[in-house]
Amino acid sequence: MEVAVVGQEQWEAIRERRAAGQSISAIARELGLDRKTVRGCLARDEWKPYSREVRRPTLLDEHIEWLNRRAPQVGFSARVLFQELRAQRGFTGCYEVVKVAVRPLRSSASVAAITQMRFETAPGEQAQVDWGQVKVWLGGEATRVHVFVMTLGYSRRAYAEGYLSERMDSLLSAHERAFDHFGGVCQSLLYDRMRTVTIGTTEDDAGVRRAKLNATFQSFAGHWGFTIRLCRPYRAKTKGKVESGVKYIKGNFVPGRQFRDLEDFNAQLAAWQAEVADVRVHGTTHQRPMERFAEEAKALMPAAGHRSFLQAMVRERVVAEDWLVAIDANRYSVPFRLIGKTVQVAREGGSWIIRHKGKVVAEHAVLSGRAQLSVLPEHGPGAVPRNQRQRFGSIGERPTAPSQSERDVEVRDLGVYDQLLHAVREAA
Repeated sequence: MEVAVVGQEQWEAIRERRAAGQSISAIARELGLDRKTVRGCLARDEWKPYSREVRRPTLLDEHIEWLNRRAPQVGFSARVLFQELRAQRGFTGCYEVVKVAVRPLRSSASVAAITQMRFETAPGEQAQVDWGQVKVWLGGEATRVHVFVMTLGYSRRAYAEGYLSERMDSLLSAHERAFDHFGGVCQSLLYDRMRTVTIGTTEDDAGVRRAKLNATFQSFAGHWGFTIRLCRPYRAKTKGKVESGVKYIKGNFVPGRQFRDLEDFNAQLAAWQAEVADVRVHGTTHQRPMERFAEEAKALMPAAGHRSFLQAMVRERVVAEDWLVAIDANRYSVPFRLIGKTVQVAREGGSWIIRHKGKVVAEHAVLSGRAQLSVLPEHGPGAVPRNQRQRFGSIGERPTAPSQSERDVEVRDLGVYDQLLHAVREAA
């Protein structure tokens, strides 16, 4: 019976996917059907509409038109429709009747959505972005790696790179490396409502609530000239191209591999993309992504010569009493004479460049992770003060009693001061 109620569009979608080489299990998962239903459709030479010789009336008959109209508006939720039928339309039937009636409506809508998404974008028009998480062994330790994936909508060529977090600095760095990889930028980029892209909602003049964009990411988009597009709430499958790319990495790249560290993970991932992902025949386009990319590359906004947003962004920091400045949840030392002064921080490649009054006063390699510390010995005062209360005093300076504001200092991990003490001893 379930085979018989499959619509013509769904029937054609099943046979088309089978002809393209997809397995019965894969077709069933993609279209939300039972494997027996898929086999039944493939066993019949032609589609025939289902007809029942004797149909018994149900309590839902008088609400069918309303149900067909209302179901798409509530995401084909049988539970919501059942509640509204009972509360608003005097329906006295059971929940199972509504669930059975909604099932074919949901399946038809699913097939229509998939068909609509296939070639929805022209070359260079849109790319889709998402994160995926994989658990792998890095140097013998189980580690969760966050894989950034950007998929070009027309060619299906993708860029992927692993990070240890999904924080803003990782997101922006991954974008810029993807732009460099493709040699350009699409007109618009599609995201779900990740926290680094949106920060809640806001209400416009008409009273409609809309997603509020993260100011830093909005500036990043303006810097590179692309438009931010967001999936509709509860419709993350709108970005199915990139989600398929994430699944492809999990199923084809990760299994059976071992990695020394994150750098080795990304080196193997880059080789796999070039040797496998870019040159395989894509299941939807039936072409190799690199072949279609030759056409899409001409339509991308050029990235060559465009200054990095991370390098262009200057941040101001006040030097703390332990001659450290905080940058992206890590701390870096500056010359101790700048305690209490304001410095400017900018990223240049893989380094933080710290300036005071236009002069470079410190340079550190960007630390990965959080709560890390980078201390250069030459930034210390030059000798360990004899008086422990005079932590940062100069030689020959007499200790003075600390003021109340000096006593109310931030509580830090004692390990920080061990590293500072070691740096001072090296400089002495």
